[in-house]
Amino acid sequence: MATGNFSDEQLAQPTANRAVPQIGLFTMFRLGLFQMGLGLLSLLTLGVLNQVLISELRIPGTIAAGAIAMYQFVAPARIWFGYMSDSRPIWGHHRTGYIWLGLALQAVCLYLAVQVVWQLGASTVAGWTAQSTGWAALLAFMFALYGLCISSSSTPFTALLVDVSEEENRSKLVGIVWAMLIVGIVAGAIAGEKMLEGITPETLQPSINRLFTIFPIAVVGLGVLATFGIEKKYSHYQSRSTIAEREDRITLGAALKVLTASRQTAIFFTFLMVMTVSLFLQQPVLEPYAREVFGMTLGESAGLNQFWGYGILAGMAISGFVIVPRLGKQRTAQLGCLLTAGCFVLVILSGLTETQVMLKSAVMLFGLASGILTNGAVSLMLDLTAAETAGTFVGAWGLSQALSQATATVAGGALLDLGRNWFQSPLPAFSLVFACQAIGMLVAVWLLSRVDVQEFRTKASKAIAAVLQTDLD
Repeated sequence: MATGNFSDEQLAQPTANRAVPQIGLFTMFRLGLFQMGLGLLSLLTLGVLNQVLISELRIPGTIAAGAIAMYQFVAPARIWFGYMSDSRPIWGHHRTGYIWLGLALQAVCLYLAVQVVWQLGASTVAGWTAQSTGWAALLAFMFALYGLCISSSSTPFTALLVDVSEEENRSKLVGIVWAMLIVGIVAGAIAGEKMLEGITPETLQPSINRLFTIFPIAVVGLGVLATFGIEKKYSHYQSRSTIAEREDRITLGAALKVLTASRQTAIFFTFLMVMTVSLFLQQPVLEPYAREVFGMTLGESAGLNQFWGYGILAGMAISGFVIVPRLGKQRTAQLGCLLTAGCFVLVILSGLTETQVMLKSAVMLFGLASGILTNGAVSLMLDLTAAETAGTFVGAWGLSQALSQATATVAGGALLDLGRNWFQSPLPAFSLVFACQAIGMLVAVWLLSRVDVQEFRTKASKAIAAVLQTDLD
């Protein structure tokens, strides 16, 4: 990799002793390839596999959603992986080694999980048995392992974004990198819809196996290409740490104390959880909504993700380059919450006509609002991250979001079941889920109004420094 104006000897010096070049647009887009890969994988789990389990293999929805959600319920491991990447470098790097190992292992786990799905389906042909329970438990375990692998790569990657960016270019970096996540979802939705076209019960298993082989291998390649040489050339990790020479000696106990050093951390934690639950309650039910209310096929309902992707790409671009610079990160996030609440109302209204065009338009607008919300919230999250322990803070934010997504996945299915018990038709049952999302977004707006970035910077920094100094001494 080219090193610009820096010699190999200069690059070999500690980061604190040399000038670090600023990342350019090309490097930002290259980093985005990692997120693009995660977009491909997210489509497989909650865009395809959920439908295979519920609609094709007739696995009870609670069991299917609960098993898949296990990859999110292991989110507490994100704090540990963030702490490890802060304090225990691999191959001389704090982030890159964790990223590569995690990518390779998650590809293996995901493929093995699909093989368990087929065994689970075969065991229920004559009804649910004790063997079926065993296979369901194993499927949940496989997704838990898959979640650990995701945590071991995505948390250090997000910390790497903090390491290589400055406050003035961070919102642009966030906009590009997270837009690439949606590019992956759109590309996966288009490719997946084509690969699932004309699928029959006889071709279901080989078609799904092919998807779960090609996509994970591609993701590993994208991740390596995205991060190769980045940390060595662009990381500010050492120069930003006020205790750089002793960073590797920070204990896990000190890391946990850091997370409770400011009340702003708790407020933002709560906002993230409410916002994320409200955003993702529809995650397990949107495709079934399209199938039951609008009569879409398996491939068509999975393809809805591309319309959501088109909208969120536009939202991320507009917010990163226009809205955030004018309104600021906090007000942008509040605007995104309000727009998202309105979009859930539109999704409900589209069901009254049972017109696919209206549903696709509503989903696209939902994506647009989600893009604005995501850019504002993630940019604000990085501002509420202490440079000295970026991995730990990012792990904590990741914990909040992942646990909230897991809760949303299970709660979405539970609300749908509740709606089915209350109402006799699918539309009001699904509408109950979307209405709860709109209400939750309004609560998130109120919580966000209590976040004070300046208080975090003035008070939390001193508290964190005291915690670290006490622990190191």
